[in-house]
Amino acid sequence: MVIWLGIIAALILFADAALAAAPQAAPPAGSFLGLSTPLEVLVFLTMLSLLPAILVMMTCFTRIVVVLSFVRQALGTPAVPPTQVIIGLALFITFFVMSPVVDAIYANAYSPYANKEIGAEEALSRAAEPLKEFMLKQTREKDLALFLKMSKMERPAKPMDLPLRVVVPAFSIGELKKAFEIGFLIFLPFLVIDMVVASILLSMGMMMLPPVMVSMPFKLLLFVLVDGWGLLIGSLVGGYR
Repeated sequence: MVIWLGIIAALILFADAALAAAPQAAPPAGSFLGLSTPLEVLVFLTMLSLLPAILVMMTCFTRIVVVLSFVRQALGTPAVPPTQVIIGLALFITFFVMSPVVDAIYANAYSPYANKEIGAEEALSRAAEPLKEFMLKQTREKDLALFLKMSKMERPAKPMDLPLRVVVPAFSIGELKKAFEIGFLIFLPFLVIDMVVASILLSMGMMMLPPVMVSMPFKLLLFVLVDGWGLLIGSLVGGYR
């Protein structure tokens, strides 16, 4: 069974192998990136369609984008920053966090394969190891045990022997749990501001004035004064180190 990392690596390996097979000849008419048969083109396009799912569920992207969304809601500005900014920031932070894993994959898997020192299967196996190690560091044993039990598999000698069909969903729900825990802590100080403003407005008899409208500038001021973005991003990145 093709491991999930192979979907990423195969996008490069497939094209590289096709070009290496005939370096002096142009691709035949009707070919797509050196893939001449309809089945090869179908497999290649299927791999491309799975890339968003790999990025969202198998990297640190999920935790980061959920936390950033919680910050936006806690500030009382559901449209600021825009969704495009949130996604873009989450992507670049994900690339920053995952850079050691990518470097390890390049050095241990892609580079030897490109130099024809190892085969495609060995390259995919080597590429899976750093990614699995990264996910296992962030995965709770309770979540691993849950999916191991549902898969009706025997408990392996060490976590690295677990198949990716067990590691990936356990890692995903663990990331969601941690993101919601961080979101709860983010909401607390802003909730206090909302309660104080609502109490003051009620005591002044200004019941028709929405408390959110008055509290939002104070929440923005607090967030800026404590360097909220720096603290938040530093904490998120530090959680993976």
